[in-house]
Amino acid sequence: MITAPQAMATPTPDPDEERRRIQTARLLAYRDDGPLTHMVAPRLGRGLPPVPATLAALLTVTALAVTGLLQPGPILLVPVAICLLLILPTAPSDHLGRFDWLTPPLLRGTEFLAIIAIGLAADAPKWLLFVLVYVVGYHTYDTVYRTRQSIWPPAWVFHAGLGWEVRLLIIGVGAALGIVTPVLAVLTAYLFVLFAVESVTSWVRLDKASAQAGADAEQDLEASPEDAMEQATGEAEKG
Repeated sequence: MITAPQAMATPTPDPDEERRRIQTARLLAYRDDGPLTHMVAPRLGRGLPPVPATLAALLTVTALAVTGLLQPGPILLVPVAICLLLILPTAPSDHLGRFDWLTPPLLRGTEFLAIIAIGLAADAPKWLLFVLVYVVGYHTYDTVYRTRQSIWPPAWVFHAGLGWEVRLLIIGVGAALGIVTPVLAVLTAYLFVLFAVESVTSWVRLDKASAQAGADAEQDLEASPEDAMEQATGEAEKG
C-alpha cells in the first residue's frame, strides 16, 4: 500500500536556548566590534572572560590618564595597545555569564575614556572630541533601541563603522604622528554621515511599512460583510 508522504514536523525551538541566543546576539551588537575583531576572534578559541578583562583595560587606561603618563608622541599608542590586548580576546565569549551584561557599558566607557585621554594629551580640540563621543554614543543608543524593538541593524553597519578597535587604532596612530586633529575631523565626519543616514533611512523605511500595514488592516475592517461575502463568492466562482 502506497501512503501519502507526510510533511516533516518543524521542531519547536527550545525557549531557553532561544533566550540565550538572543541575549548573546544583543550583547555582541552592543559591543560594536569592527572588522579587525571579527577577523581575529575565530582564531582565539574561547577567549578571555569579558568582564574582568574589560574592567582591567578600563582601570589601566584610567591610571595612565590620571598619572599624566600620556604625553605627545608614540606613547599615546599605549592605551590603544592595552585595549586591543585585553578587550579584543573577549569577543569569542558567549556572554552568558551572570555579569557579562556589564561588558558593553564597560567597553564603551573604556573607548570613550581612551579617546578623551589620547585627544587631550595630543592637544586636540575639546569640542571635536565631544562630537566624536556623541556620534559613537548615538550609534550605541540607536543599536540598543532597535534591538529592543526586535529590529536588528544590518551587519555591514558595524563593519563600515570600523568598530571600537579600529576607531581607537586610527586615533592612536594619528596622535602618535602628531596629526590627531585632522584625523579626528575626518573620522567624526565619516561616522556622522554613516550612522545618521543609515539610521534615518532605516526608521523611515520601517515607518512606511508600518503605515502600509495599518492602512491594509483599516481597509479590511471597513469592508462590509456583504462586500466580503460577494468577494468570496466571486473568487469561488473563478476557482
